[in-house]
Amino acid sequence: MSVPDYGRDLTFGYFLIPNAADPLLDTAREIEARGLDWIGIQDHPYQRRFVDSWALLGAIAAATTRVGFFPDVANLPLRPPAIMAKTAASLDVLSGGRFELGLGAGGFWDAIAAYGGPRREPREALDALEEAIHVIRMIWSGERNLRFTGTHYRLTGAHSGPVPVHPIGIWLGVYRPRALRLAGRLADGWVPSLHGEITPLGEAGARLDQAAAEAGRDPAEIRRVLNTNGEITDNARLGLLRGPVDQWVDELTDLAVGYAFDTFMFWGEGEDQLARFAEEVAPAVRAQVAAERGRA
Repeated sequence: MSVPDYGRDLTFGYFLIPNAADPLLDTAREIEARGLDWIGIQDHPYQRRFVDSWALLGAIAAATTRVGFFPDVANLPLRPPAIMAKTAASLDVLSGGRFELGLGAGGFWDAIAAYGGPRREPREALDALEEAIHVIRMIWSGERNLRFTGTHYRLTGAHSGPVPVHPIGIWLGVYRPRALRLAGRLADGWVPSLHGEITPLGEAGARLDQAAAEAGRDPAEIRRVLNTNGEITDNARLGLLRGPVDQWVDELTDLAVGYAFDTFMFWGEGEDQLARFAEEVAPAVRAQVAAERGRA
């Protein structure tokens, strides 16, 4: 199942694993220097080999000047939404408007509980995510005496600020039908990962569009950001997103015009992968999508 091509401009980024032993800021500078648009950082605070993702996001803000950056996606159960909103707004102000908020309901509940976080059932986690969206947007409003009473979160006379310097998008990393209905109603973007098959993404995208339309929204307003793990090879064709440049170009073009994805976050395997994606794949995908749209 495919969804309409909404014609959004394509952007490209890199999914940076926050391994403490890696030259993370050098890589961030390289991502920017090679012309990519985004840096995404997964948020797993309980992973002992990782630096804290939000500390890294702040360092990236200081180490770069142009590239956008976001948690891909933020771990809500271990990050109270009002404080997360304050940190997000601060990063946006300090970076000149380059921050977006990828947000998830949580997973790996044993690890979350080990760090003192709540252990939530799927319905509870989704209800908490919806409450968090409302709290976050209230904290970004710049208003005083904010009040919110939910099952999981509340505000009792909070004063918001600073106000973000641009409208920060809330991009949800969700998959299941009820979560996609939430995203269609409230989210500014959708951030899934491609796991082996494209078909489930088409079905999920159609659910997202339906939910947006039922909520009176234009589905084209929702940004579609796809995490794409794979390998750019010289010649070998080893499966989806594991092959030479021309295969990558064809497959990402299909995901853009056939499934409405407008942003591709690359997670490569190998020392040359970032350079090849930025210099060989991304420009060719832009050109091929433009050509296909021109023929439509």
